[in-house]
Amino acid sequence: MQKRRLGKTQLEFTTIGIGTWAIGGGEWSYGWGDQDEKEAVAGIHRGIELGVNWIDTAAIYGDGASEVLVGKALRDMPGAERPLIATKCGRIMQDDATVKGRLKKESVIGECEASLQRLGVESIDLYQIHWPDPDEDIEEAWSAMVQLKEAGKIREIGVSNHSVQQLKRLQPIHPVASLQPPYSMLNREVEEDHLPYCGENGIGVICYSPMGKGLLTGAFSRERAEALSDKDHRSRDPKFSPPQLDLNLEVVEAIRPLAEESGRSVAQLPLAWVLRRPEVTSAIVGVRKPSQIEQTIGGGDWHLTEEELDVVEGTLQLRAAKLAELGQTSQGWV
Repeated sequence: MQKRRLGKTQLEFTTIGIGTWAIGGGEWSYGWGDQDEKEAVAGIHRGIELGVNWIDTAAIYGDGASEVLVGKALRDMPGAERPLIATKCGRIMQDDATVKGRLKKESVIGECEASLQRLGVESIDLYQIHWPDPDEDIEEAWSAMVQLKEAGKIREIGVSNHSVQQLKRLQPIHPVASLQPPYSMLNREVEEDHLPYCGENGIGVICYSPMGKGLLTGAFSRERAEALSDKDHRSRDPKFSPPQLDLNLEVVEAIRPLAEESGRSVAQLPLAWVLRRPEVTSAIVGVRKPSQIEQTIGGGDWHLTEEELDVVEGTLQLRAAKLAELGQTSQGWV
């Protein structure tokens, strides 16, 4: 599989990364429903077998549950065969399963040590501030991460869900290696400022939710959306309810012929689309079971033609116009 260098670092990521947000289970406010742990571990193994060389996770995903499963998947794997690991700090689970931001130095250091234990590794390849919350503490957290890097606990440091202005505040303290924003056909907000800034400043971009949380896989339907459990945070996401749901499914049907004509799955097209941007290092694909990575892996090496890109652009412009008529937007960082 194709690899791209992460910004100015020496890390090279495959264009597809294994995402583990969804395997954290459903017992927290941003969960995805119950998870079969054996299926999750098998999915990680299958992704590595297919050539993926990095895994994205976070301490907050299931209050450590995702990191534990990643650790299980890596446990018996020879060191030379282990993928790169990216995880995050700065989000703390509350007693009521909601999430609160915490970016004080001692918290960041403590989270890192806990992540190292759960993952079963001596160092983390990429450590990121998950959210700039609270905003006034991002410099303190960033300085703590620099300290952890100097101590050899982590190799590179980056951020997720930060604005360009926040990136500019951190850069003088230590260069930002990466930005992890949401980016998909259904959420193009980063195209305006974030991608140009990252491109100009050598900051790698690893985008999450390129599949629109499953909406762009080609397998979603109104019936499936209506059947989402209360443990699945998507049941509360307006993109999964009419009228946005109907417009999103219309996009999938409009682009489906492009995939079929190329002999590929619909699920590969959204990945190829985000990877068309040279600023994007890699796209994160959620993997809850082996079949999911098998269906999407080909998107990492699919180069769309200008004609195909024109079809997609026309489809997305039509959706944007319809959303505007409804007085709605699908932008947002979640």
